[in-house]
Amino acid sequence: MSNKKVLVIEDDRDVRLGYHVLLKSSGYDTFFAEDGMTAVTEARKQQPDVIILDLGLPAGDGFVVLERLRANTSLSLIPVIVVSGRDIHSSKERALKAGAKAFLQKPWDDRELLTLVRQLAGQSSMSASST
Repeated sequence: MSNKKVLVIEDDRDVRLGYHVLLKSSGYDTFFAEDGMTAVTEARKQQPDVIILDLGLPAGDGFVVLERLRANTSLSLIPVIVVSGRDIHSSKERALKAGAKAFLQKPWDDRELLTLVRQLAGQSSMSASST
């Protein structure tokens, strides 16, 4: 069985490296997009099992990206974990209403993130098995 794929949409290089080390050591293949413009293109290309999405992005913030993912029929069922350093109250509610499956505040807890990725990757493979 091939590894589950995680697309990380994050503009900070050091944060991307942290995700890569954490996810790769846990058996996930990781792919990256650095801004809102390339995020949806990369998601279409990779068809990941889970997307981790930062809200503060250049060229279209995370809410715009989430809206585009949900509007695209081939991407709309991929679970999205929003991770942000923004105000948790307004951002979390808005992200979940926009279709995110989970919200984590930066800095996140590695175990919590991996638990969410594991749970959501399992859900996406069940929904994708009908395709």
